[in-house]
Amino acid sequence: MSTLQPTVNDAASLPAPAAPTAPAVSAKTWIAVVGATLGAFMAVLNIQIVNASLADIQGAIGAGIDDGGWISTSYLIAEIVVIPLSGWLAQVFSIRIYLLTNAILFLVFSAACALAQDLPQMIVLRAVQGFSGGVLIPMAFTLIITLLPKAKQPIGLALFAVSATFAPAIGPTIGGYLTENWGWQYIFYVNLVPGTLMIAMLWFSLESKPMKLSLLRKGDWPGIITMAIGLSALQTVLEEGNKDDWFGSPFIVRLSVIAAVALTAFLIVELTVKKPLLNLRLLVRRNFGFGILANFLLGIALYGSVFILPVYLSRIQGYNSEQIGMVLAWTGLPQLLLIPLVPRLMQRFDARIIIAIGFALFAASNFMNIYMTNDYATDQLFWPNVVRAIGQAFVFAPLSAVATAGIEPENAGSASGLFNMMRNLGGAIGIAVLQTLLTKREQYHSNVLTQSVSVFEQATRTRLEQLTQYFINHGVLDRADATHRAYVAIGHIVQKQAFILAFSDTFYLLGLALIVAFIASLFLKNPGHVSAGGAH
Repeated sequence: MSTLQPTVNDAASLPAPAAPTAPAVSAKTWIAVVGATLGAFMAVLNIQIVNASLADIQGAIGAGIDDGGWISTSYLIAEIVVIPLSGWLAQVFSIRIYLLTNAILFLVFSAACALAQDLPQMIVLRAVQGFSGGVLIPMAFTLIITLLPKAKQPIGLALFAVSATFAPAIGPTIGGYLTENWGWQYIFYVNLVPGTLMIAMLWFSLESKPMKLSLLRKGDWPGIITMAIGLSALQTVLEEGNKDDWFGSPFIVRLSVIAAVALTAFLIVELTVKKPLLNLRLLVRRNFGFGILANFLLGIALYGSVFILPVYLSRIQGYNSEQIGMVLAWTGLPQLLLIPLVPRLMQRFDARIIIAIGFALFAASNFMNIYMTNDYATDQLFWPNVVRAIGQAFVFAPLSAVATAGIEPENAGSASGLFNMMRNLGGAIGIAVLQTLLTKREQYHSNVLTQSVSVFEQATRTRLEQLTQYFINHGVLDRADATHRAYVAIGHIVQKQAFILAFSDTFYLLGLALIVAFIASLFLKNPGHVSAGGAH
């Protein structure tokens, strides 16, 4: 008997079991993922590319400055409503039909926007474009976490990061160039060539599956209705609040009440119905919950910085849209080089370390801008923008991978909807807060500076005399008129300096938001397959 049993030495001599290899991914699957992420890239790009040219569009269709804001608002409302709906609608109509239909609609309504004759037409066309474009964002994310094995998901998420972080950064660059050199219509026509390629890739690669229209009867309609009303009202409040003096406006007050009631009802419905539209219980999972929080704060900083920099360069430095785009290019272009390297880093290092470094660098890039001066322009913004690009490139793919690790296929739609919705919602809240902060801090700094600019001070009297003499030397004959102009000029100098200090404060706030995101990332657990590059 003993001779038949293997000895310790025999066992030691046996070959070690082969390490499990990651399942091969077909070319069709990669084409589907690339096609879907190309669609997500265009949908996100369309937000910033239009914002960069809003003044030109408003002038062309005869819209006022206040009303013209609805060109962006209508797109954003439709987008944020459809993102959490997409997981369920894809089940109803099948991924192939749902994705292809919305990809085609996105292109059709992109071209139609370029032909709009007035503001009402543009608002309706942008809303439909936003509704169809909003589908492309979560569906790309869903395909990555359902079609790709865990070992390959970091590559897919790196592709998605190009749409999530690179597209907002490069949008003003593309929009500014096209508007200045070709005309605002081309910011819509630019979607046609890559969009046609996207449709061809999706048509070839996505499998045909039967629709399940019976799910429409079983849908979580109370959840869908309350969510749509709540998110629409909230997005409108965030977009229009600062312009309408927030709660000084009855319109904003009514919408805020509607948003609060509808979203509260939505939460109650989702936590009580048998088959909710979104599985909110995913939020109590440690990685997904803290990942959502970090992603929400990433949205605040990502979209907030893309909003605040063009405003600063336009208002303080007098840059046109193309010049602004060239400055912001350095927040985008380095990401193209770095994002493809991130999956390799995720194989060699703990993903949480990469996330933490990314948030730390992104925060540092904002803190580099908190001591701005009158001369703070292209050269001074170069290194903060490069550091910001590195930070953004490091954050998104590993954060997405860690947050969604362990999400079951049946929960992929909910996870994708929540993850992408919260980033967009963070952006909307961030921009609203920054607009208000900019206004309030400019008033504060203006009051402080005005107190120190007194006619009893010798320096002030000397400056007034110099400016008065300047105006006399340049053709102002009446000394009283020249003196009045000198006072006005000093007022403008004080206001400009107050704005510069206010812009510095906004960057300080963005840095603080990213520090909180950094702290949230420290609470993430390390799922082994992310850091080990696919080992299970």
